Amino acid sequence: MDREIGSGPDEQRVCSRSNCKHLLLLAYQSFGVVYGDLSTSPIYVYTSSFSGRLNLYQDEQTVFGMFSLIFWTFTIIPLFKYVIIVLGADDNGEGGTFALYSLLCRHAKLSLLPNQQSADEELSTYYRNGYISQNTIHSPLKRFLEKHKRLRTCLLLIVLFGACMVIGDGVLTPAISVLSSISGLRVRAKGLLDGEVLVISCVVLVGLFALQHKGTQRVAFVFAPVVIIWLLCIAAIGLYNTIYWNPRIFHALSPHYIVKFFEHTGKDGWISLGGILLSITGTEAMFADLGHFNEASIRVAFISVVYPCLILQYMGQAAFLSKNMSDVSISFFGSIPEPVFWPVFVISTLAAIVASQSVISATFSIVKQCHSLGCFPRVKIVHTSRWVHGQIYIPEINWILMVLCLAVTLGFRNTTLIGNAYGIASMTVMFVTTWLMALVVIFVWQKNVISALLFLIFFGFIEGAFLSSSLIKVPQGGWVPFVLSFVFMVIMYVWHYGTHRKYLFDLQNKVSMKWILTLGPRLGIVRVPGIGLVYTQLVTGVPAIFSHFVTNLPAFHQVLVFVCVKSVPVPHVAPDERFLVGRIGPRAYRMYRCIIRYGYKDVQKDEDNFENQLVLSIAKFIRMEPPSSGSYDSSPEGRMAVIRATDTCGTSLVVRDADETEANCHSTFTRSSKSETLQSLQSIHEQGWTSIDRPRRRVRFELSEDENMDSEEKEELMALLEAKQAGVAYIMGHSYVKSRKTSSFLKKVVIDVAYSFLRKNCRGPAVALNIPHISLIEVGMIYYV
Repeated sequence: MDREIGSGPDEQRVCSRSNCKHLLLLAYQSFGVVYGDLSTSPIYVYTSSFSGRLNLYQDEQTVFGMFSLIFWTFTIIPLFKYVIIVLGADDNGEGGTFALYSLLCRHAKLSLLPNQQSADEELSTYYRNGYISQNTIHSPLKRFLEKHKRLRTCLLLIVLFGACMVIGDGVLTPAISVLSSISGLRVRAKGLLDGEVLVISCVVLVGLFALQHKGTQRVAFVFAPVVIIWLLCIAAIGLYNTIYWNPRIFHALSPHYIVKFFEHTGKDGWISLGGILLSITGTEAMFADLGHFNEASIRVAFISVVYPCLILQYMGQAAFLSKNMSDVSISFFGSIPEPVFWPVFVISTLAAIVASQSVISATFSIVKQCHSLGCFPRVKIVHTSRWVHGQIYIPEINWILMVLCLAVTLGFRNTTLIGNAYGIASMTVMFVTTWLMALVVIFVWQKNVISALLFLIFFGFIEGAFLSSSLIKVPQGGWVPFVLSFVFMVIMYVWHYGTHRKYLFDLQNKVSMKWILTLGPRLGIVRVPGIGLVYTQLVTGVPAIFSHFVTNLPAFHQVLVFVCVKSVPVPHVAPDERFLVGRIGPRAYRMYRCIIRYGYKDVQKDEDNFENQLVLSIAKFIRMEPPSSGSYDSSPEGRMAVIRATDTCGTSLVVRDADETEANCHSTFTRSSKSETLQSLQSIHEQGWTSIDRPRRRVRFELSEDENMDSEEKEELMALLEAKQAGVAYIMGHSYVKSRKTSSFLKKVVIDVAYSFLRKNCRGPAVALNIPHISLIEVGMIYYV
């Protein structure tokens, strides 16, 4: 007994050490993903800040004031705002503007996703521990926002605008990072021409984008040491320059030098804020990439290494400039001691590549989240890592980013002009985060409005000052992020509008249950063997595609399943909560509904066992359903049940490999409705499957003996197994969306031209849902919206 009592503290110490090791490992890995962009800023901050009229103030007082501005900006926004406050607003461990928007949608009815259900609120990740349901929140502001749809639309547009600026970062970060680092060659290679620097930079950029399909997992552990070595190098160089050139730079830590800076420089000093804000570009990555790590690891890495190293570098570079103002155009590389120049140059180039890689990966994630909200055309999403969740690659976006990045690099040929655009894009994203955080403080954290206003006014004023300074430089390159955002916003709005109108058409023209019941159990048609999966966006009712199909071809499968694949405003949906199964009509109709739910960060992978999971889910639903519910439920959403597809207990089905029972396939079922002709066609179908599509594991279901099973359940399960044995067909609508003749000219342009163009040039729904082409049946329909 004494030994058991004494083992308690030892176990706690072992657990504590294990947690510390895990925390340090995550902190180590975060350097290569989170801090690449932020850590490369010293290469171009001072050069960009002195590029304008501030170049006329080449004196020690101006340099001291500029360093003081950088120090306090770096302390207030990255450290105080993000590390201390914003990191606590995670959405079940996920961060970024979409995480904040998702939180708001769940704690106030602000979502514009059309097919949401009350059952979604029962997801385990819907409300985090410590948060309360939206129904218990009583706020005049909440009621005001929920009442006006236009305000909710404006909120979504603000979020999408921030997302477009992140995409702009994906174009500008590789351009400015790589071009700045390669430009360092001119410090030692005096004869190197600008054109040669551009060529080398473009070659590096093309190589960077060409390797994106490999994914970041294979080189993840290489990224972290590159950034750590880079940070330690620039910190050591900064400390050396501080001691060697001007130790009095320590005095500039006082905010008094900021006041003296503006008194001395006036309007020119305010305009220079557009260059100073480049010191905090990449800060948003600490919050956006939170899902790969956790709050503690990011805070440990930033406070212990990133913050002191960057402050030392900015301090040392300022000390160097205070005595060498003529070298302001090459301030970073000029401040490097000659013996260590080439090693530092190589590391800076690698760090620039890491910074670019991180932002490109973040752009893929943003596009994926926009697609989940129904605001981006369908694209191919490749999951590049089997172990790390969320690492994806989108080929179309990758090549578009490469072309735009090369265009910006070759068009501007100047890091100052690219920096003007880069600063606007980065600060706009931070500004959007500030406004969303103010709403989170009210609706999610349940603080009073005064606290939210204080947060908004304090950080909004500082960021607004930086943003206003950057807007002055719109003619000098600052127009690029606005043009990119405008183009992507138009694409997002057109796709969202067209998709929403198409959904409303389906909703208004869905088949009534009364009409289904009048058809009888055979639905007035021939019921052929097999399972028919009818894909629809509706979560209630029968889609118009069903009546359109049976009108033109009066035959349907003996088991019908209406499948709805939808997104819910949570980052991840647990696999055990993904399937929501219900019944349509009485038992004899053999009609079911299956809703498959994904979070906005879930990747819909090509699941080999989808059909098997579906059959198991329906079988379990049949066993779970009370005997009295033999007819359809008149409630709006019907009787729906969450089915744990990974749990086969309670299904009364036994799963075996098809090869084990191939010889006894005719004795597997007690009865079979398949003729010899159908069996021959099935054999040809399976041969075509293996020759065209990737081979899948074939399994066979058997019905176990269960004394508690009544005759109706057994008959329904047998019908389900016979249908599965006969084969599965996927039925989808091949829709043509057109505007009505009475529509306005603008609506006709949006629907008939823009939306039609996007639909024709994006990936089809069957490809996006990984549906095998050999089993696909498409039904043509015209949607007049």
